[in-house]
Amino acid sequence: MRALLTNPGLTISALVALAIVAAPVWIIQPFKPQTARGLEISFALRRWSPLVTVIALVLALLLVGILARRSRWWGKALLVLIMLPLLASTCFARQNHFEWRFNPLAHLAYAKPTEASFVSDNDMVLAVENNGEAVAYPVRLMAYHHLVQDVVGGTPIVATY
Repeated sequence: MRALLTNPGLTISALVALAIVAAPVWIIQPFKPQTARGLEISFALRRWSPLVTVIALVLALLLVGILARRSRWWGKALLVLIMLPLLASTCFARQNHFEWRFNPLAHLAYAKPTEASFVSDNDMVLAVENNGEAVAYPVRLMAYHHLVQDVVGGTPIVATY
């Protein structure tokens, strides 16, 4: 157990893996303002997280192999507890959590401008015009999903906010 307390490598590996996976989730939150720099950092962390978490996992497994030989059963149990968040981070780094959070609207419903009583004159909209066809997507309604897949003027589009 003393070896575990005097060798912070395992804890540092787990914290690095957790941080590189959790930071993009924290930076890009629905309904919170986002900056260009924050998005840049988030996507860079997301891009590097699979490699960094594998390196952290390999280092941690080597340390666990060394420390487990000198540990009693409760020390080994503690090693397993420290490894669980690291394993979870390594798996989560391979998921695209942005897609989980920002799903496109599954069932779009369209209304003619004269029938769209849920849109006021002060509402911001994303407007698209293509080949003589025009559509508007109220930002207030897109705020959660952030994506609308549609066909405008015969061209498939993805409107995003």
